[in-house]
Amino acid sequence: MRGSRRGMTLVEVMVAITILLMMAAMIFETLSNSITFNKLLSQRDETTRGARVAMGTIRRALTLAYLTPNKLAVERYQTVFVGVDDDPDQLIFATLAHQRLYMNSRECDQAEVSFFAEDAPGEIGYGHVLYMRESGVMDEEPAEDGRILPLAYNVRSFDLKYLDQPSGEWKDEWDTRNTDTPYRLPRAVQIGLVMIAPDPEDPERTVDVPFLSTVRLHYADPMINAQSLLAQQLIAQAQIEAGQMPSNSGFLGSNAGPCGTGINGLCPGIAGTPVASGARPPGAGNPGALGRPPPGLGQGSIGSGPGQVLPPGLKGMPGLGSN
Repeated sequence: MRGSRRGMTLVEVMVAITILLMMAAMIFETLSNSITFNKLLSQRDETTRGARVAMGTIRRALTLAYLTPNKLAVERYQTVFVGVDDDPDQLIFATLAHQRLYMNSRECDQAEVSFFAEDAPGEIGYGHVLYMRESGVMDEEPAEDGRILPLAYNVRSFDLKYLDQPSGEWKDEWDTRNTDTPYRLPRAVQIGLVMIAPDPEDPERTVDVPFLSTVRLHYADPMINAQSLLAQQLIAQAQIEAGQMPSNSGFLGSNAGPCGTGINGLCPGIAGTPVASGARPPGAGNPGALGRPPPGLGQGSIGSGPGQVLPPGLKGMPGLGSN
């Protein structure tokens, strides 16, 4: 007896097709979400990487910013440090961070550099585009000529602040051509950069990614330690009243000026007395010991060595000895 062969009914075929379609839809949805999420993460990673590259470029250029001391030389080039408080900010200065890209080109490590931002076209991204202008030829137009290259896209804001040495305050703008900051560099520059990145949780939204960094300018004047400066003045006054010659060796250690005479070329024993470059103040001692503390005094602190008169008001200050 031959066994009967029974096929699938139409209902069973429809059920099987429905299950197969449901499984395909679930797989498609999973793959689609994975691809979208990966794309958003790639865009955010690209934004973050671009911001880090931009911050590194700005930090390197600012670290080696300089002003030429040859202001009265004939046919000299002009160097400035101008920070404009705008939205976003702008910065123009001269730096020694230039790298020559072409063989036999008439360039060196000096360059004119500008950082500025402009509105981004709709097809490129959001917010602004941060640009860098660099010219390897120094001339009388610090903000002209040179190559302009984009540093970062999708920039929400670019904010700069400048540390003023005498006051110790952060300023929103800086101009070496003005009387407020006459031909001197800020001690440090704070860089604030906010980037626009897609939100991984909602592709239709964006989030702000902030970056903050502080750069100390290598060729700027050092900060003045108010406590040490006050101690110098009191000790010098006490020594003068005791009939002694004020000590003129550097109390401030590494903050000594170009001729080893203290901060900003001032005689450390008699605060406020200018000393010419290369000159030795009275009682400076051995020329080879300029910038060193006198016998009995520690480097960067004030002690009470032999012959040193310590005012009573300074005995309780940190780092000071007792007589």
